[in-house]
Amino acid sequence: MTNPFLSPSTLPYQLPPFADIRDEHYEEALEAGFAEQSEEVRAIVEADDEPTFENTIEALERSGQVLSRVAHVFFSMTSTDSSPFLQELEERYAPRFAAHADSITLDPRLYARVAALHESPDPSWTEEQRYLVERKHTEMTVAGAGLEPEARERLKELNQQLATLSARFDKHLQADTNDLAVVIDDAAELDGLSAGEIEAAAQAAADRGLEGKHLVTLPLFSGHPWLASLTNRDVRQRIMEASLARGTRGNEHDNRATVLELTALRAERAALLGFATHAHAIMADETARDPERVLSMLTRLATPAAANAAAEAAALQAQIDASGESYELAAWDWDYWTEKERTARFDVDTAALRPYFEAERVLWDGVFHAANQVYGITFEERADLVGYHPEVRVFEVRNEDGSEVGLYLLDLYTRDSKRGGAWMNSLVQQNALLGHPTVVMNNLNVPKPPAGTPTLLTFDETTTLFHEFGHALHGLFAQVTYPSFGGTNTFRDFVEFPSQVNEMWMLWPGIVEHYAKHIETGEPLPADVIERLQASESFNQGHDTSEYLAASLLDQAWHARTAGDEVTDVATFERDALERVGLLSDTVPTRYSTGYFQHVFSGGYSAGYYSYIWSEVMDADTVEWFKAQPSIREAGQRFRERLLGVGGSKDPLEAFRDFRGQDADLAHLLKRRGLDAAA
Repeated sequence: MTNPFLSPSTLPYQLPPFADIRDEHYEEALEAGFAEQSEEVRAIVEADDEPTFENTIEALERSGQVLSRVAHVFFSMTSTDSSPFLQELEERYAPRFAAHADSITLDPRLYARVAALHESPDPSWTEEQRYLVERKHTEMTVAGAGLEPEARERLKELNQQLATLSARFDKHLQADTNDLAVVIDDAAELDGLSAGEIEAAAQAAADRGLEGKHLVTLPLFSGHPWLASLTNRDVRQRIMEASLARGTRGNEHDNRATVLELTALRAERAALLGFATHAHAIMADETARDPERVLSMLTRLATPAAANAAAEAAALQAQIDASGESYELAAWDWDYWTEKERTARFDVDTAALRPYFEAERVLWDGVFHAANQVYGITFEERADLVGYHPEVRVFEVRNEDGSEVGLYLLDLYTRDSKRGGAWMNSLVQQNALLGHPTVVMNNLNVPKPPAGTPTLLTFDETTTLFHEFGHALHGLFAQVTYPSFGGTNTFRDFVEFPSQVNEMWMLWPGIVEHYAKHIETGEPLPADVIERLQASESFNQGHDTSEYLAASLLDQAWHARTAGDEVTDVATFERDALERVGLLSDTVPTRYSTGYFQHVFSGGYSAGYYSYIWSEVMDADTVEWFKAQPSIREAGQRFRERLLGVGGSKDPLEAFRDFRGQDADLAHLLKRRGLDAAA
């Protein structure tokens, strides 16, 4: 069989031909891709002609098409449907990818050509061309292309070592997360869960050969959505303690040594590049620009957030005491008693709302309907197109006039072969230069119920689906000329903004009533419940903001290490880092602890987890703008054209100002999170 990666897919939208892809195709295509792009870049740097945009920048943008095709699929599969074969291949090829990228980015001959163009721009360039030259020069400079030969060689070594360590962290985390899933022998211990949730736990156990038992698989973050409902305190404790233990148990999946080595090497690399720390190196090419600005914002919010969390804890303890229980509030109790407190204050129990969030209705009548109302796009399921797993669904997206937008793939359910969390990524990214269309995908980790049973989402899972679809829209709507600017290829501390904005449609008048209907009666979610949900949006924000800030500041602490500093104990380092900022709390643990902080040790957010709240400043401002508009359709078109549609082809803050007409106002975020006192 011909290797399907070696030529463009003939399927609609160039969807990868998953039905034809076999394990043995990956290595052959990777090797061919490395060789092809190396030859293409060699032709660029050895050309006798003076550098021009066409023979240098555009030629570089055209290079590496085979590698791009196989890499998009390969890294999607290692995250969504991995196997021992793929894990071994990823670990083996991680340093190869790093070495190949460095052979291009750090090539002094290529850097000289790019620098010459940067220093003498052609007045005939378009704005996108001018910005692409600027970005290429900045990226290569920050990456170390201007280093002396000896330093450049050491940099290449470090990059390969770091790639290997990141792949190892991922492999360890997935194995330990699967190993720590909590086995329940007696279904009575799951009291408080819905029938569907109990059936999902039974199915998860059966999938592992544990007939007659129930299995609680662990999400990526600290804790579990079911802690809000489980009445059995011992079971809640088992789940929370299993969650917090990941990657730190002294077994073959322990991530502590990996983290110590990884952060030390990142610090060494930063020093080699001329930066004080890894955080300085990362933020030099983000909208934040330097860690001091980030730390100033995070620490400014930490004190009022911790104070709010302490007040919330006192209210929860009062609930416990009033109930006749005699224990002290613990981390595994927080969500359970928070729901009771929410009910007491607002007469809203989010755990009881699941019958209103049936997944199919949320998808079609909520997520897709909102996109139609705001942007005019339509969706059609393409059962004739095959995904990479039987559970993957493929949808065709079109504009109001019937013109093509792209394909959207949804992979909703959790499985042992999928990493934790939720995310969006591209399989094919639009660009005019190569004539590529758009194929994007969303992954969630919703427990799968038995066949024939409807999937009822939690309130948070519904929010997550809207959020991740916001990323998908960013990928679908971007219309750019050059591959480097496609879709969500923008600054890390900006990329969360479009997805955060999309969350607002979940409870938007005219949209929530369209999809939030009871699974049995068909009755819409009562208007007074919606009002109380909206009124309770800042409820529990002390806890939520504190756990997020703790993780963000922990990320900053690890990446404030300087070359040569000694850290020998992960637990002590983490405890000291959180204590310094007033966020060390047994009852409000950090959202991600070091052993399973995938975002920053293998997920591309190193020194960048602050990005969520950084971009939320723009999100909160934008939500208030939308509320003031007479037509969400016209407002959505402006948002699409001026912000989502530009992809990464424009400075993101310039794009925001073009859309909004001004910079974002921090006051809206402070109000949303109940931190007005921090203003």
